[in-house]
Amino acid sequence: MKINRRRRIIKTFNLLDQPIRFNPFVFSRTFFMWTFTGLVGGIIAGFYWIALEYFTEELAHFQGWLVIPVMAVCGLLAGLVIHFIGDPGEIHLIVNNIRFNKGKLEPKNNPSMILSSLFCVASGGSLGPEAPLVQVTGSTGTWLGKIFRLKGEELRSLSIAGMASGFTALFGAPLGGSLFSLEILHHKHAVEYYKAIIPALVASCFSYVMFALIIHLGIGATWNLKAYQYSGVYDFVYAVLFAVAATFVGWIFIFVVKFFKKVFEYRPFPIYIKTLTGGIILGVIAYYFPLTRYFGHNEINQLINGSFALNFLILILVFKILTIAVTVTSGWRGGFIIPLFFVGTTLGLIIHHLFPVVDTTLAIVSCMAAINACVTRTPMSTTIILGTLTGFTYFVPILFASLTGYFLAPRIPFIGSQSEKLAE
Repeated sequence: MKINRRRRIIKTFNLLDQPIRFNPFVFSRTFFMWTFTGLVGGIIAGFYWIALEYFTEELAHFQGWLVIPVMAVCGLLAGLVIHFIGDPGEIHLIVNNIRFNKGKLEPKNNPSMILSSLFCVASGGSLGPEAPLVQVTGSTGTWLGKIFRLKGEELRSLSIAGMASGFTALFGAPLGGSLFSLEILHHKHAVEYYKAIIPALVASCFSYVMFALIIHLGIGATWNLKAYQYSGVYDFVYAVLFAVAATFVGWIFIFVVKFFKKVFEYRPFPIYIKTLTGGIILGVIAYYFPLTRYFGHNEINQLINGSFALNFLILILVFKILTIAVTVTSGWRGGFIIPLFFVGTTLGLIIHHLFPVVDTTLAIVSCMAAINACVTRTPMSTTIILGTLTGFTYFVPILFASLTGYFLAPRIPFIGSQSEKLAE
């Protein structure tokens, strides 16, 4: 009798064509796996952020010429960690493993990544914690997938969900973090692993909640931009023009990185020699231009709230590009997304100085979006992430700028594992 009643309910609501199995909800066992992955990712990100803030505050006491030996020593220590514990790789390796290693990210590299990135980011390197967090949380997703005995696309999806939880914890944007974890793996203008979007979104939401509880994160914009005043349809044209300028700077950044990569690879020196050399260079630049130190999370607000002369902003733009390039190529560990946002902010302020009639907020956000989309090729997620971080609720101008940076980017991508040749 009960079975017949269930059959009638199923036929009435047209939910399932299975007369005995009755489950009126969409979520199932897999939902709890995604949830657990997000919770674990949020806990990891929270404690990593607490450790990073502690070491950053301790090392920030060294000012003036002392910043040079501090960054040199931290670079040496990071290099020694990589040399003796193991090379954790960079974002290129993460993308390659997701695409060509059945979605498996190795947890064995996590101790090296955590220690080396703490030395690099906390001492003032121009790379952020996003890459270390993504490596650790993504490999944790792989590890949990093996515990749950997942294989194939299910294992890859859980690894991507772990990556998304790391992106979300840093950016505070569950939707943007989810899309970014998928979009950075794209090939030929297509998001390949779109089946992982729901796992990534679920993990991101729970990671965000856990991260917010641990570090007492509030809801609101991270960077204090002035309120944007829409002045007409020509704002879209301005956004595209600003994006063209930012994309040009993005090209310069890519060529500068390639140049320093050749310099540091000219001789096969041990990794700790390269990181030591990079630390000395970064320390000297930070001594003369303190605003170029660190990855830009707090420094962007200093730029926005300050009143800097045009010449000073141009110098900051040039030397920030140099510091990011040296940090990336000398073996220091970290991510370059927020540092690129810093470059975009600086360029937006320069444009406002040259053309005072333009809206400062529109110029800054357009430049931030275009340069990041040019380098990382992630126009959709960049639009959403920037809307969250800046409080810029008009998504269409940001999207115009992001797409401009994306389609004017070099044919050969900056992240080599996004290359078409590798995927064919």
